[in-house]
Amino acid sequence: MAGNVNPTVRRRRLGQELRRLREDRGMTAEEVADRLLVSQSKISRLENGRRSISPRDVRDLCGVYEVQDKKLVESLMQMARESRQQGWWHAFAELSPSYSVYIGLETDASSLRVYEPQVVPGLLQTPEYAAAVISGALPEVSEEEVSSRVQVRMRRQQRIQDPDNPLRLWAVVDEAALRRLVGSPEIMAEQLDRLVAVSRLPHVTLQVLPFSIGAHPGVNGQYTIMEFPEATDSTVIYLEGGTSDLYLEKPHDVQHYSVMYEHLRAQALSPAQTRDFIEQIAVEHRA
Repeated sequence: MAGNVNPTVRRRRLGQELRRLREDRGMTAEEVADRLLVSQSKISRLENGRRSISPRDVRDLCGVYEVQDKKLVESLMQMARESRQQGWWHAFAELSPSYSVYIGLETDASSLRVYEPQVVPGLLQTPEYAAAVISGALPEVSEEEVSSRVQVRMRRQQRIQDPDNPLRLWAVVDEAALRRLVGSPEIMAEQLDRLVAVSRLPHVTLQVLPFSIGAHPGVNGQYTIMEFPEATDSTVIYLEGGTSDLYLEKPHDVQHYSVMYEHLRAQALSPAQTRDFIEQIAVEHRA
């Protein structure tokens, strides 16, 4: 494993390898769970990278799968040790364990395709807008927690500004996100100005879906398509939920959401039209 691969991605890759070994043995997750006297959900979480994997877990699973290659077993156990290291985002893991999983994947992604119907995407938010969004969405959290969440959001944005390896971002945003008054007219105007500025970066593409197009493939809600630099890493579809998140990796799910995204991009305003549209709405917020 490369030393600069973050722990979340190490865990995910290890889980994929363990799943391959199980499938090669023709065993179901339920059968493995019965052999190890653990729950089937534990096996599933280990394989999809949502649970920390210990070297002992790897040893026990390799025993069930009758892996004879000792070098392979040791290599997998070393991957498990590396996967238990912590990235910068773990300092904020108490805010939301599921959010920590997402940030780990986003940190290693080479590109994101985002559809956002309600608010400006987090990677494009100003600090003031982010604070207002978080306070509104989580009215019971303390000011200190709001501040911590804003810090995380701003840290995530460093990927876009990375001069050596910038994140390739394509965002389709519904007109509702631009017109919804978040914080104050001044905060909204500054947020829209930032969208226009960031949209001029060569690795960022921003498009707006205007109300005038009517119903469209994104009416069911927000989602993100995450792609990774390693060819062996499958694309991930991320669906954010109120109490839990969903990650989809099966080919038919990836194809479904990818096709939906192509329709959204085709129906949205062009990047140049989008900038003009946003600038017009910013003037309205300042009026």
